[in-house]
Amino acid sequence: MTALTVAPVLVAAAVGVLRWRRPAWYWLTFGVTLAVVRVLVRYGSVMDACGLTVPPARWRLALARATNRPTPGPRAPRILRLRPTRTGLVLRLKLRPGQDAFDIAAASDRLRHSLSMYGVTSRELRSGVVEVRMTGYDVLKRVQMPAQTDTRPMCVPVALRQDGSVHYRDYRAIPHALTLGATESGKSVYQRNLVAGLAPMDVALVGIDCKQGVELFPLARRFSALADNPDTAADVLDALVGRMERIYQVIRAQQRIAADVPDAEIAADIWDLPADLRPTPVVVLVDEVAELALYANKEEEKRRDRIITALVRLAQLGRAAGIYLEICGQRFGSELGKGITMLRAQLTGRTAHRVNDETSANMAFGDIAPDAVLAAIQIPAEMRGLAIAGDSSGGWHRIRAPHTSLRQAVNICNRHADRTPDLPELAPFRPVLSASAAAPMPLAKASSAAV
Repeated sequence: MTALTVAPVLVAAAVGVLRWRRPAWYWLTFGVTLAVVRVLVRYGSVMDACGLTVPPARWRLALARATNRPTPGPRAPRILRLRPTRTGLVLRLKLRPGQDAFDIAAASDRLRHSLSMYGVTSRELRSGVVEVRMTGYDVLKRVQMPAQTDTRPMCVPVALRQDGSVHYRDYRAIPHALTLGATESGKSVYQRNLVAGLAPMDVALVGIDCKQGVELFPLARRFSALADNPDTAADVLDALVGRMERIYQVIRAQQRIAADVPDAEIAADIWDLPADLRPTPVVVLVDEVAELALYANKEEEKRRDRIITALVRLAQLGRAAGIYLEICGQRFGSELGKGITMLRAQLTGRTAHRVNDETSANMAFGDIAPDAVLAAIQIPAEMRGLAIAGDSSGGWHRIRAPHTSLRQAVNICNRHADRTPDLPELAPFRPVLSASAAAPMPLAKASSAAV
């Protein structure tokens, strides 16, 4: 074999290995160019084959007959923009008269096959304009978050969506959320990503971990309050309810409802207050909500009712006071007792990892996105961290959080421990570090921080 024949073989072999071992690198070097050419060349025929074309307008037919020209063919949606991304392509289409955004969504699987892409999703931007996002490889197999993400306050990038975009936990848009998942489903990793994303922000973290604190207490340096049993959890929630009431008094005093004040400047929540008067927002993380709702005797039942009542009050009224709930558990349904269904109705954001039965998936999505129930029960056991995320609008996405070890989360919390605010209401519940943990520890040390 001559050098002219060996070189192409070696290049093809290298490209094949790159596509197998490093699909993201392959996409950025070769795949994106091939995909753009393939889409532009095949576009008309693919749209016609997928039933996404319309007959030519009557005036075009009349003009063709008058000028003795060939009859024009069917017309596909017009391409407004074709933009390559780090994971695929984004195609913006202008629909023809008579077409609907649902037509594009219904044909997404056929478009994926015809254009040789890994995945195709679509959404309507405005009337007559649809954005089609195509991924060139399985972005959820090995999650790599982009270097640049949204940096708005209280907006945390926690996972990657199947279409290659970043999934954000935006507390100002969706104040309260429910996260379900069976054991070893990746729920704890998702929670660590939340804590790691919130740690650099000006926010107070409150943790309730009734598993004796094994999940949240290693991150204690960044928490303003921690509870490891239902009794302490009840006191913490009562303190938060008291804080919420006092914040509402501050908002009332600063509403500025005079006639000469523009509507946009009237204060209705903490984000409308001046920066020097704005209270610190609080995120409450409940690791296993069922432990707060179970009881074995009358005394525990009273405690349980007290806890659920406080959670419902915070879910109903806490948004304007800057108190946000992050409820996690394996199951969350009416079998946990009265008040649970009322609490779930206030949890707008829903995330379900692998669940043990269909009933658990119905608890998460049955009342907001029935189509997501089937997707949730089809999550394979070997894909830890894969989840379905939805909200009350009915939309849902497949997401997967990047793997964050407990050591990485501990290091991030230790690095930003100076941002932990001291809230008077939560001072009795501030985690007390032991003598061994009082001194600064090197971030690369293998042992966990003691609390």
